[in-house]
Amino acid sequence: MTVSPVTGVKPALATRPVLLLAAAVGGLLLAVSGRYGYFGDELYFVAAGRHLDWGYADQPPLLPLLALLMDTLWPGSVVALRLPATILTAVGVVVAAQLARELGGRRRAQLLTAGAYALWAPLYGHLLATSTVDPFLWMLILWLVVRWQRTRADRLLLLAGVVTAVALQAKHLVIALLAALVISAFLAGRRDLLTRPALWAGAGIAAVTSVPNLLWQIDNDWPLLQMSATVSTEMEITGGRLTFLPLALTGLGGLAGLALALYGLWNLLRAKELRPYRYLGWAFLIVVTVFLVSNGRPYYIAGFAPVLWAFGAVRMQDGEPSRWWRWIPTWPVYAVTSLTLVVGLPILPMSVHAGLPRQVIAFQRDEIGWPQLADDVAAVYHALPPETREHTALMSQGYWAASALDFYGPERGLPRAYSPHRGYWYFGRPGDGVDSVVYVGEDVERLREHFTSVRRVGTVDNGLNINNALQGKPILFAEGLREPWSQTWPELRRMAN
Repeated sequence: MTVSPVTGVKPALATRPVLLLAAAVGGLLLAVSGRYGYFGDELYFVAAGRHLDWGYADQPPLLPLLALLMDTLWPGSVVALRLPATILTAVGVVVAAQLARELGGRRRAQLLTAGAYALWAPLYGHLLATSTVDPFLWMLILWLVVRWQRTRADRLLLLAGVVTAVALQAKHLVIALLAALVISAFLAGRRDLLTRPALWAGAGIAAVTSVPNLLWQIDNDWPLLQMSATVSTEMEITGGRLTFLPLALTGLGGLAGLALALYGLWNLLRAKELRPYRYLGWAFLIVVTVFLVSNGRPYYIAGFAPVLWAFGAVRMQDGEPSRWWRWIPTWPVYAVTSLTLVVGLPILPMSVHAGLPRQVIAFQRDEIGWPQLADDVAAVYHALPPETREHTALMSQGYWAASALDFYGPERGLPRAYSPHRGYWYFGRPGDGVDSVVYVGEDVERLREHFTSVRRVGTVDNGLNINNALQGKPILFAEGLREPWSQTWPELRRMAN
């Protein structure tokens, strides 16, 4: 039996129940994947994949590459597009159980950890998004580090570097995790980790594979920094640093996950038996501080949650609570937490959203209405005289609408769409022969700075009375371009919503 520094032994994996739980999560996500439609960011990833590059204003190239692959293999299938996210989320259940096992967690501790993951991850894993891929890769890196600490097998640190290289192609947030681990290991006396050549070889792999994206950022005047500033501004509008901690803690897995995470963190920071792992608790606090100070989004810390759950579950097994926790009915708490899946996934009919007021964050509603948007724009575009259409482009205020028009537009006889918003600005501008646009958005005054005439010619209506990001938005017709596009396009560029 392999020795564990936490409990003395490494128990067997609770294979059957963990795999059944993983299969249930995967089956649930497959069942709901096609119920509504694409999320706005997913349509953007497809569009970005069709303009494949080493980088984008708002992300590295991994998600666009995945979207391109899935949409090429199964064109127009939202279920297929989400298949990578579904697989990662199901596999994540097994990795979460392995985390608990690595720390000496027996059957119940493994199931508590895997159960917390299974109730939390589908809310992220329903969509093909950076918020799905990034937390999974963080968990994988942390599992490899924890496993190295038990086995001292340096190949694990090299593998962690490879996973980090992949994570850097999904989102740059993993840099905060790596910095936090290095700082906390140094300050907490775990400098043996920092002296391993394999660790720095892995870091070298991650650094080298990031060079193309870095060069793209340099060539394009660092839009990553502009995007970070934009996120900070947007967070200020929704409460900023005052709401960061409550929202971040809520995102650690509902009632069951939050209790388990807080108990795990408490023990990491104070239990003598966990002193060798204490640097992980400090690393979590450093990550929270970084994103709190920088005004990041609350879900940025989500990748640390499985580690805290694992420590919490193992300590409940082997610490003081072990004398009473077997009498506490923990599964009813998990059952109550599972209700969040009903609210957060597209399980209920679309009609339940009809007539409800607009919400700032309404992921399900923003999976609805994209084909209808294309229908509304097509009706306006095709009503123009043929001689006008020849020099008229499609444009939108936001990148979501442009993505939807590029996705659904060709089958409706529409030309490609443009948007000066975020990454879409880099996909190109209208040609020099274009002097008018059909425009989805509310920027009337801004358009009047660049066109001699702007008038409203339609309204976006999903026909379901569902208030989402595009419902009720004006469709404008602007004509008489004042300056050439080479001058106008840079002036229209915008990062903020």
